[in-house]
Parts: sequence; structure tokens; C-alpha cells
Amino acid sequence: MFQPDHSLTFGNAKAVLQAGLQAIADGQTSIDFTGVTTVDSSAVATLLAWRRAAAAHSTSIAFENMPENLRSLVALYDVSALLSPVSSRSDLPHH
Repeated sequence: MFQPDHSLTFGNAKAVLQAGLQAIADGQTSIDFTGVTTVDSSAVATLLAWRRAAAAHSTSIAFENMPENLRSLVALYDVSALLSPVSSRSDLPHH
């Protein structure tokens, strides 16, 4: 099962994007971000591309255990609704 490593930034976004797209094509329906600690805006673009790919395969993709810094970027770019359902880390409070 595909799971991004510790970073998802401009430097590795293309490779991570491609690995995720392949996982979606192979039927993966969730991506776990437990190990991800470093992100930039490339991560948001990658999530949106994965969401589009899942929709093209007539399925959905869940983003699990997103770190706070990635959740903040998603909110900053006002794309939370496009990336729902998004599951957050269990150690964070739920609203």
C-alpha cells in the first residue's frame, strides 16, 4: 500500500504524485499521512490531483492522519470541501 514518506514538497512532488496515481489506479481508496512531517503548497496540489484521479476511476479517496501543517495549507487555500472526507490524526481534538 502506498504511503508518502516524511515530506511532500516541490522537490519530490512529481514522484509522490505518480506513486499515488498508480496506487489509485490499482484500487487504493485511502492514503495515510502518518509519516509526513514536511509539506509545502505542492502537497495541496498533489491531494487535489489524487482526488481528481479517484473521481476519474469512479471511486473516492480518503486522506488519513494528515499533519496539522498540511491541514492548515488545505484551509489556507480554501479547498477543504474539495478534499472531504479528510480524516485527521486521532491525537487532535475533533469538532
